[in-house]
Amino acid sequence: MDMKNMDPSRFMGFDSPVLPHLGQKPELVVYGTDDPMMWVELQPNVFFRPLFFDMVTGAHCEMLKVKGGGHLGRHKHSSPVHGYVIKGRWKYLEHSWEATEGSFLFEAPGEVHTLVVDEEVEEMITFFYVGGSLTYMDDDDNILSVEDNLSLIEMCCEHFEKVGLGGDFVHNFIR
Repeated sequence: MDMKNMDPSRFMGFDSPVLPHLGQKPELVVYGTDDPMMWVELQPNVFFRPLFFDMVTGAHCEMLKVKGGGHLGRHKHSSPVHGYVIKGRWKYLEHSWEATEGSFLFEAPGEVHTLVVDEEVEEMITFFYVGGSLTYMDDDDNILSVEDNLSLIEMCCEHFEKVGLGGDFVHNFIR
């Protein structure tokens, strides 16, 4: 089977746009799947599954999966973040609370935090709406990297090419 020609309907659904003559793209429904082809590695034991990239506002929606003992490096957001924990639990090293299954969270822009999943947690999966970029920093607040829609889309292109879906597969998520 030539994976590059795979019909994306295995992972998502589309209906015709209401106003195609105005350049409107189709609506998008991204189906639930555990298929590893859809999970892009961000850092060791940290993966994201793209759901939607808004190229007008710079926002995106993703599923974040962190395996037990994993962590998402110290970072801050340029815009608000909303999250909903689907599986497992996690915390920020800089806070006293723990996000557990069914928890909703709101993160104000500019706050610095480090997401960690304890060793005994098999994995956590959280839906995030990220309103803008993430700036990764070391302990002295030196900038290590900036992650935004452009860098995430590039990561997705490389990943989808590597797993046989083709780099253009990421275009299905862009609006």
